[in-house]
Amino acid sequence: MTTAFTPLLSLADASFVALTTFRRTGEGVSTPVWVARDGDALVVITPLGTGKLKRLKNDPRVTVQPCGRRGSVADDAPLVEARATVSAEADDVTRATDAVRRKYGAEFYIVMFIERLVRRGVGANKPRAVIRIEG
Repeated sequence: MTTAFTPLLSLADASFVALTTFRRTGEGVSTPVWVARDGDALVVITPLGTGKLKRLKNDPRVTVQPCGRRGSVADDAPLVEARATVSAEADDVTRATDAVRRKYGAEFYIVMFIERLVRRGVGANKPRAVIRIEG
């Protein structure tokens, strides 16, 4: 199956993207995240209970643009408007986690290890959800 090139899918190769979700007031909140391609969509994995998941519950609109590790966005970075859905289903989370793991390789394992050390038992293995972003 061949997938057509879209502005959203062009961001699949970015190391980080600024994922902007929206509060009920309409104010955007941007978070730098890892992203991987899954078919015609981009996927992000995040622990359950994060602010971005709460905001997506009320408003599925998102914007996505390439950014640096700390969330800095270049002035000429493309901005893509999209919609996101959230799933905590085990199969969906496993599939998205595998996509992210394949893309980031050793960096994925290092970050997950550090996350476990920092949390040490308090949410160290907190369940995750997948955010599926589609244009």
